[in-house]
Amino acid sequence: MKYFLDFVIRALVEFPDEVDIEEFDKGQNTVFVVRLNPADIGRVIGKNGRTISAIRSVLNAAATKVNKHVSLEIADSDHLSAT
Repeated sequence: MKYFLDFVIRALVEFPDEVDIEEFDKGQNTVFVVRLNPADIGRVIGKNGRTISAIRSVLNAAATKVNKHVSLEIADSDHLSAT
């Protein structure tokens, strides 16, 4: 799923080299955290959140086949540490 998510997000953004996706597996739950250029956040979220909602729907549809739940989060650059 991470490869699919990477492919889709890189196709949407203006700065694909700055896309970083982390995957945290917690038993039946998988959390994907996406970090990208601040200029691309609006492109990934879309109007009224439609784009990110569609991506989440596809991820969850794929995850139900293997009895998992998937969460997708966009990392806010204001909350990232500089370490």
